[in-house]
Amino acid sequence: MHKSTVHRLLSTLVDKGYVVQDPVTLKYRTTLKLYEIGYKRLANVDLLTVSKPHTTKLMKLTNEVVHLVVRDGNYIVYIDKIEAENTITMRSAIGKRNFMYCTSAGKAILSCLDIEEVSRIWNSCEIVKKTPNTITNFEDLVKELEKIRKVGYAVDEQEDEEGIRCIGAAILNKEGKVEGAISISGPAMRITKDLTEKYGALVKNTALAISRELGYIPKVAL
Repeated sequence: MHKSTVHRLLSTLVDKGYVVQDPVTLKYRTTLKLYEIGYKRLANVDLLTVSKPHTTKLMKLTNEVVHLVVRDGNYIVYIDKIEAENTITMRSAIGKRNFMYCTSAGKAILSCLDIEEVSRIWNSCEIVKKTPNTITNFEDLVKELEKIRKVGYAVDEQEDEEGIRCIGAAILNKEGKVEGAISISGPAMRITKDLTEKYGALVKNTALAISRELGYIPKVAL
């Protein structure tokens, strides 16, 4: 742009408080007012609205049902469900509550909590062995959560319901705290162990994309 145009725009931004000029260097820089606008925008972001395009895309990529959950005390609550085109449907429903320790989305959320909080949740829950694969030993759960933190996604290895395998990942907010989780679910004969890593990456990347829209900034390893 022409210098006079740039100067006119800068003058307006200075007048409105978005930009200031350094009296020594005469260079311009943005003010915290822009940050305030961004923060207000993030404060009004709705998890369900933000996640919908991403979970819909995930469903199309996997052709499996996708769930969005949030934590409610010691449980997870399903707040959205994107049905797949497969003939086999899941018996889950929006508003349903479930345990965290035996679901992929629940374990993904637990992996974001400190050990004291995980222990408190475990000790205040009735641990039910819903299937032969359900984790009912706390030490085993701790090991499972360590694995989840390393790979970035959780697997429900037919722990909540026999014949059903689920893969979930946590959603983080602008403060880096867990906001919820997403998961894909389907018959174990269709979501095979061979597909776990591939689908795990898709779920993890989808959760990260949602997290970014909520204001989460991933830490960069030095």
